[in-house]
Amino acid sequence: MASKIKVDNIENQCGGAVVTKCGTTITLGASGDTINLASGASQTGFGRTGTVDWDTTAKTASFTAVSGNGYFVNTTSGAITVTLPATPSAGDIVSIADYTNTFQTNNVTVARNGSNIGGVAADAFLSTEGQSVTFVYVDGTEGWKNVQDSTSNVTGLSFITATGGTITCCGDFKIHTFTGPGTFCVSQISNIPANNEVSYLVVAGGGGAGNGNNGPNRNGGGGGGAGGYRESKSGVDCYSASPLEGSTNISVTATAFPITVGSGGSGGYIGSVGSNSIFSTIISAGGGAGTSDEGSGAAGNGGSGGGAGNDGAPGGPGSAVPGGSGNTPPVSPPQGNDGSQSPGAHGGGGGGAINAATLTINGGGGATTSITASPVAYAGGGGAGSPPGEGGGGSGGPGGGGPGGDGSGPTGSGAGTAGTANTGGGGGGGDSGPSGTAAGGAGGSGIVIIRYKFQ
Repeated sequence: MASKIKVDNIENQCGGAVVTKCGTTITLGASGDTINLASGASQTGFGRTGTVDWDTTAKTASFTAVSGNGYFVNTTSGAITVTLPATPSAGDIVSIADYTNTFQTNNVTVARNGSNIGGVAADAFLSTEGQSVTFVYVDGTEGWKNVQDSTSNVTGLSFITATGGTITCCGDFKIHTFTGPGTFCVSQISNIPANNEVSYLVVAGGGGAGNGNNGPNRNGGGGGGAGGYRESKSGVDCYSASPLEGSTNISVTATAFPITVGSGGSGGYIGSVGSNSIFSTIISAGGGAGTSDEGSGAAGNGGSGGGAGNDGAPGGPGSAVPGGSGNTPPVSPPQGNDGSQSPGAHGGGGGGAINAATLTINGGGGATTSITASPVAYAGGGGAGSPPGEGGGGSGGPGGGGPGGDGSGPTGSGAGTAGTANTGGGGGGGDSGPSGTAAGGAGGSGIVIIRYKFQ
């Protein structure tokens, strides 16, 4: 038969309480006492008070957390993953704190390890400077619940994670700029749908300009049309968009998005069209080509239309040669405008994103946006070339359009100026001074910019 000890209270030799029973309440120790479990012993049924034991050696590499511990995480040298305990029990608790206030630069991924976080089957993402959180495991539905956050609530991964292009930051937004072909690779999306919509700017390559002509009539070449301009601002973004904003919204998924950045067209007797730029379903059309005179034909169509050379005598109306059509193929809002007919002995200016070049030697104006944090103009039309005695060449439109060649001197100034690289500006038309035919300028290459909220 097993031995039994039946007592209500146990005291030490000095009369201090060790175990006290009063009704159905049993008290261990007395005020000021410390109750310890022996090394290697464990307890069940007591639960926790909602606090943790802090490990004061900062973590500098990824690790798996243990219930009941708090961790200072140092992300100075790079991002870190904290994996929550596997097969947790109700009441398990883990805390994480930003040791060096660098979570905003190098984030912490809280790996769920098979359990929900805040009711969502997704890893959490800590990206705010100085952030500290405490997770308590509740049940299989909610999983780990954040019960204390020094800065903001944590309910799964709230932002996009992506790579590709040249990456810069503007406040809470990341900006990926592509000046050549590449891939926008999204590795993780947010569980908040609004944060998966991205802002973008897609500008195609500008059209090449027409040569000046040293034939009997010596007329200037038409300017190249600007590359197509398409822009969309997400619902959570705050930058100042251009008047052309409003293209199709894009919400990304966790996949790779190939990026095409169009090259500018070359100058020539008839210039060549610029190349398209592409992001996802958004295609911006290359700028239309400018033409020479003396029967070279109509200017080219494209994102914006190219300008036409004069087909008549010096000073004539040039009305027989139309400018190229912009917004080809058509999209809404329009991606560009028409190029100009020749207004006289000069060629006509190339169309721009904002303005059509109507019976003018100057290129149409481009659109200005602050998607990259400071205002920049893109997709200006190329200016037309000048014949002898008719003044200088046309000015390129704001947004990278190249000025036309100046034929006002005794021999003319030469070739038209190329559109500015990575603006989609059209090339400037060549002059037609007595020294010979001057080449039209090449169009400027395009650009693709993607912007999204990352914290």
